[in-house]
Amino acid sequence: MNMHSFLRRPPHATAALPATTSLRSSLRHARWTASATLAALLLAACGSTPLPPWPSTSTSGAPRPNAPAPLPRVQQGTVVPTPLGQQAPHRAAVVSNPLPPPAPLVVQNEGPMAPPYSAAVAARFPNPPMSYSTPGLGLERRAFTTNAELGLWLKSLADAAPRGATRTKLLHVGTSQRGEPIQGLLVTRAAGTDPTSLDTSGRPTVVLIGQQHGDEPAGSEALLVISSELAQGLLEPLLDRINVVVVPRANPDGAEVSTRVTANGVDMNRDHLLLNTPEARALARVINDYRPILVVDAHEYTVVGRYLQKFNAIQRYDALLQYTTTANYPEFLTKASQEWYHQPMVAALKAQGITSDWYYTTSTNPQDKRISMGGTQPDTGRNVNGLKNTVSLLIETRGVGIGRMHIQRRVHSQVTAISSALRSTADRATNLEQVRSFVARDVSAQACRDQVVVEAAATPTQRDLDFLDPDTGADRAIRVDWNSSLTLRATKSRARPCGYWLAAGSTAAVERLRLLGLQVMRVAEPGAMLAETYRETARETGDRQDVIGTIAGGTGIVRVQVSAVRSAIDAPAGSFYVPLNQPRANLAVAALEPDTQNSYFANRLIEDLGQTARVMATPALVFEETE
Repeated sequence: MNMHSFLRRPPHATAALPATTSLRSSLRHARWTASATLAALLLAACGSTPLPPWPSTSTSGAPRPNAPAPLPRVQQGTVVPTPLGQQAPHRAAVVSNPLPPPAPLVVQNEGPMAPPYSAAVAARFPNPPMSYSTPGLGLERRAFTTNAELGLWLKSLADAAPRGATRTKLLHVGTSQRGEPIQGLLVTRAAGTDPTSLDTSGRPTVVLIGQQHGDEPAGSEALLVISSELAQGLLEPLLDRINVVVVPRANPDGAEVSTRVTANGVDMNRDHLLLNTPEARALARVINDYRPILVVDAHEYTVVGRYLQKFNAIQRYDALLQYTTTANYPEFLTKASQEWYHQPMVAALKAQGITSDWYYTTSTNPQDKRISMGGTQPDTGRNVNGLKNTVSLLIETRGVGIGRMHIQRRVHSQVTAISSALRSTADRATNLEQVRSFVARDVSAQACRDQVVVEAAATPTQRDLDFLDPDTGADRAIRVDWNSSLTLRATKSRARPCGYWLAAGSTAAVERLRLLGLQVMRVAEPGAMLAETYRETARETGDRQDVIGTIAGGTGIVRVQVSAVRSAIDAPAGSFYVPLNQPRANLAVAALEPDTQNSYFANRLIEDLGQTARVMATPALVFEETE
């Protein structure tokens, strides 16, 4: 008997359960099942993982408010002093990398621009009743915070005199393709600032990331505010329950010239599985080092552009929100994302008069009027970090294409949403650690069992979506074709292997897998294993695509169709084995099943189908750890 098939949803149901199934009722049922004597005996006999408790109130015993209190701020017009410091930090040397050379640097002015819509539309987005101050938000500024100013801001917080038990540490996360530092700030009340101290503190860690796309500045400016409030302000009391790592700007080269992509033209937010860019690798190391329970990714979205062209309408919402929606994301993390984070965040935004909806976008094809939620591919930070068994949230504010317009409101929207996520984590700290422990064991226990979803797609439906009339600014509901990522359709499934074998020459793939936090073993002595090899049945070349169109930097992939052939294969010494009885196993599935657009084979990190195989029985081989 396989109790996992009873406890988990069917393999084809790869996203949230219907909204009528609440987290509270699911957890009550799970707790009842785990406590029943007969079920306990069955679980023990089948080797299943016991379910965690799922309380419906905060661990403090007090009822959890529907809308966390907003961050109190200074009154409109009050200027908060920026951190001290006059000298720009030393510019790091340009690092070598195998990527195409960066494009010539063309700095774009962020000064005033003609409004892309009427005064009536602009009036729908008044300034908030408070003012935020960062280097880039000054009244006379024409450009947002520079990377040098960002570094000084973080350094001033790290150099501040100790205040009670709060500790801060300036982090050098990595270096961009043009040699700019990617910096972060750790804020904690743990005994030390090293990852081990954070692990033993009993507090979960949150990682906040901004400006992966260089033309989306509000998240970066908001995270400077958040870092200050955590270190010496109104969010500091949350550190009794959580640790926080803030990386305000992940793409400093793109930010310098106000472009979406990195210096060599890659969309780094589609690079978190392949890890071709140093910027994406830097963020992967942060996640590996600090093992967060929550990752927040702050972005901005296009306001006018394609929507005016297709619908003669303007984007209505201040903020668009989404959590992880990709194949094989654990069900209970989906439910925690929805009930413990999304719902309180919507309430917190509403309490501040900030409108929100699910994240959505539309393609660059003017004839295609479909509206799609955020993608289902395991390539974005939102989805890849989710498969690292975190709650992974996307917060997008209206900003692309409107320059500095409404910047205080955009920053306020980000600050409100991020503060809500921090408070939710603090409120549910104990519960979240129980969920993480359960999910890690449960994912590991699935090796060699049942089916695994290789590829999934959104579900087509329709909905009424509110826009703004471009002339009058009035609400205008439009019936649209809507691709929902909240319920996924499995388009390709296979028997879940015990692991994957990789040939000795697959060192590039092994390097990326280890950067994803996966354990990779080297075969120490030659032997044989029962496996499924891939037989190619069709091939073509093409580009990686998302719902918008061709992904920047994603050209020239190999698209194959394959069939699996079971046989015994030789495993020479020096080849590699990636076991699936590990917590991040679903990342290995995303990377190593060759017939998907994000696979390491499709993207030429694995050159030949004969260099990999699906291992279908636990191998009796001698392994050694890879370095």
